Amino acid sequence: MSASPPLLALPDADTLTDLATFLGRARRVDPDGACRLVASGPVLAAYVSPVHGGGGPTVLGLRVLALAAPGDLDATVPLAALLDRFPRVPPDADSAVLPIPPVAAVATWAGVTPPRSGWDAVGLLEPAALRASAAEGVREIAAGVPEGAGAQAVARLRGQVWGRPLTPDLPDVPAGTSFAADALGFLDDAEPVALYRAGPWVRATTRRGHVLARRASLL
Repeated sequence: MSASPPLLALPDADTLTDLATFLGRARRVDPDGACRLVASGPVLAAYVSPVHGGGGPTVLGLRVLALAAPGDLDATVPLAALLDRFPRVPPDADSAVLPIPPVAAVATWAGVTPPRSGWDAVGLLEPAALRASAAEGVREIAAGVPEGAGAQAVARLRGQVWGRPLTPDLPDVPAGTSFAADALGFLDDAEPVALYRAGPWVRATTRRGHVLARRASLL
């Protein structure tokens, strides 16, 4: 007899919807991607990676959510399989319970864990500048991919574009940080983005989520 899949109990349906929105945005930029779910006590950390591979940086997106019941889980699952679980949740008082798919995903970035503490404030970034950087990178990638190019060629170009410094005075912040923040819906024009450093890592934070990155040369 097979064991029942683990469950995550979220506080309410709104929190569940928030998580589904985050995962849906991640899948749009990484259709075959994965999500690492780390539940510890009353907190759930959900990691995705809009930028990885191709010799470029590893850029993670992170949403931290409260749990309605203490959890103990560290699982990396396909985004498609996880999102498929949401429609199965009935719209009643138990709608905040999310079953975790039993299938595991292979994602090299999931073995890279950013620090939880020791972050030093660097300064603030303007959301408009990050949006512009993201749009410029997307245009460059679209224009630079020849017809019929293979997946490896596309990955290399993405690695080059998103691995460039965000600005000359921030050489350790890859441009992929802007892409992840924009694609995952973390930017709000009314809220500056707080930038932090911890060792080889940088973190861009808003009230909507965190983008964590470190360059390929530092992996």
